[in-house]
Formats: sequence, structure tokens, C-alpha cells
Amino acid sequence: MANRPSTPPRTAPQPGTLPKSPLTPEQVRRMEESRLKAKALREQKEAASRTNDSTIRTPSGFIAGQKRPHNAISTSNAPSSNRDARTSSIAPSANGGPASRASSMVPDNGILPARKFTKYVEYDFSKMEDTKGGFLTAEDDPHNRALYTPNQEEKPAHMTLKEWERHQLLKKLRDQKAGPFEPGISSMKGEDGSTKQCRECGIPDIDWKWEEVFDCAVCNSCKERVPEKYSLLTKTEAREDYLLTEPELKDEKLLPYLEKPNPHKATWNNMMLYLRYQVEEYAFSDKRWGSAEALDEEFARRQAETKRRKEKKFKTKLEELKKRTKFDAYQRSKRQGNGTAQFGDKLAGGKHEHEWGRAVEDPETGATKKSCIECGMEVEELEF
Repeated sequence: MANRPSTPPRTAPQPGTLPKSPLTPEQVRRMEESRLKAKALREQKEAASRTNDSTIRTPSGFIAGQKRPHNAISTSNAPSSNRDARTSSIAPSANGGPASRASSMVPDNGILPARKFTKYVEYDFSKMEDTKGGFLTAEDDPHNRALYTPNQEEKPAHMTLKEWERHQLLKKLRDQKAGPFEPGISSMKGEDGSTKQCRECGIPDIDWKWEEVFDCAVCNSCKERVPEKYSLLTKTEAREDYLLTEPELKDEKLLPYLEKPNPHKATWNNMMLYLRYQVEEYAFSDKRWGSAEALDEEFARRQAETKRRKEKKFKTKLEELKKRTKFDAYQRSKRQGNGTAQFGDKLAGGKHEHEWGRAVEDPETGATKKSCIECGMEVEELEF
């Protein structure tokens, strides 16, 4: 009897409050129906769990390890409260029935540009070619043959990397005529058919590069043995030492030159190297100065002219400085009124006299310095 549930006693109504109204027969009926429905659902779940004890289900009610049916994930019968960004606002169908969500699917066109960028044209820069007249593609100018020429610097698709490196090396040696492409002795023949020989020692092993550029048959040993004839001069040396003009140095028929990359900076112009004896032959000939003595006289004359111009410029500036100094002295004497003022004099009184302040020791040099209070002049004092 102690464990039997008992109805709790009714609470006494508080003063000032009305008692609760009793339930109506309709409310009692609805409560009873809900209780019976919940009881029936619970009995169904318990019966299903008893029949499939080995089946493991998820909290959503699906069997674990099995694929969901198509109707469970289909959007055709999705509830109206389900939000899907692929669908637009659901409108009723034309026949008056309920709207189908599948019929309201919006096609996926990707990310669309902003409204102000709708007229933007995007070009493929990998297909651009520099034709020295603006960057154009083959589609813009189909009649331009320069756009259709293959790029020789890019590796062809049918070549491997090792084959492409070997091809580039052979091309470089072929352009420089070095290695296996160096001309043989039998190919160095003159106009009369005889083999060309060194002009100094007479051996047939000559430098083909110099013979091609300077038309000078000389071997490598003689170039090093006779530097006063076969050394190379830069363009600046030829212009300043032999007083040659720019048009003469640029005339390849008059003075042949050898071009080499600039060693100071790769982006600068190539060096122009001239052969010393060819430059001297032209400079000492009757076409230019006539002799070495005439060249020395012209060089001395230009040096004297340069010195004279510098001295004249210095004297002109010195005269201007003197004029400005005299004018300043005249202005000071005019302000003072007696006409005897000198540089350093006070404008309002007599000659300036320094008023030295207290001597201070310089911490860097250790010397004692004192300065004028008015003009700021500093002097050092030495104590013996």
C-alpha cells in the first residue's frame, strides 16, 4: 500500500484567484484520441524492432549500410518547406494543380559576371605575337604571315628534352663555326686557288673568324706574339686616340669591326672591336691625318684648345664674382653713409670686434674651442 500511487490532494485556491474551469467533453475526447494514437505508434515500433533485431537503423529511420531509395532523395515530391538554391520561387502550374519543383529548376550557367563587366572581352595572352605593331592574334588578322610563323625558341612537341638541348647546341656551334663545323685548312683558299697562310709565320692554320670579319689571315700564336699590330681596340679608344669620327667608325667597308656582347651590362649595345693595324693604316693615310706626327700635332692642338676654353670659362666666372663682391661692398658703404666700409664691418657702427664666449673642450679632438657671440666664428686655443 505504501508504493501504490495516490492522487495528490487538491491545492487550496489562493485568495484573489478564480478556480480552474473543468474540461469540456470535447477536450476530453481529443486528449483520449491523441493518447490512443501515440500508444498505437509505440506498439508498431516495438513490433518492428522485435522482428528485425539484427537491423541497425539510423536516428532518421534508415537502415545502416544500405543505399537510400530514389524517392527519399528525389526533389519531385520534396516538401514546400525544403529550401533549394537550384529552384526558383514555386508558382502554381498552368492546369491549376500544385506546382512541381522539378519544373521550376533553374539551369546552372556558372558564375555570371557583374553587370558592369558584361562587355569585357578576355584575350588569350598565350596566343599573342609581338609583330612590332601592337599585339594581335591570328584571328584578328588572318592575312598576316608573321603571326603564323612558328616560334623557333620553343621546343617542338615531337622532341624530347635531351634532343632539344642537342639541337640547340648544334645550332650554336653551327652559327659560331666551332667544333665539328669549324672550316678546315683546305677550305681556306684565296682567289687564285692557293691555300691561305698566316701573314707573319706562313702556316696554314689561321683564325677563320678574323679572316671572315677583318679579311686578315693570321694565326692565334702570332696574334699574341705581335700585340702592337693585332690587338683589338674598342670604339671609344679608336675615337679618342686616333681622332676618328662616328660615321667613319660605323662604315664597315672602311673599317671592319667585330661585334661582341657588352661585358658591363647585357642590355647595352654590343661592343665594336677594331683591329689596331687597320685603324692605324687609315688614320696615318692621306685620307685622314697623313702621318703619325700630324696626328700628334692635331691631338696637342685639341688639348690646348680644351685647356684654353676651360681657362676662359674660369676667368669669366671670376670676373662675375668680383663684380658681385664690389657691388656688395658698394651697397654696404651706401647704407653706412661714409664710403669707407669694408667687408666684415658693421652696417650700423664701427668695425666688427669679436666677443668670445667661454672656452669649451671638444670631446672628439680634445682641443679647446671658443666662438664669437655675434658672428659665430670658432677658434682653437692651445695651452703650453
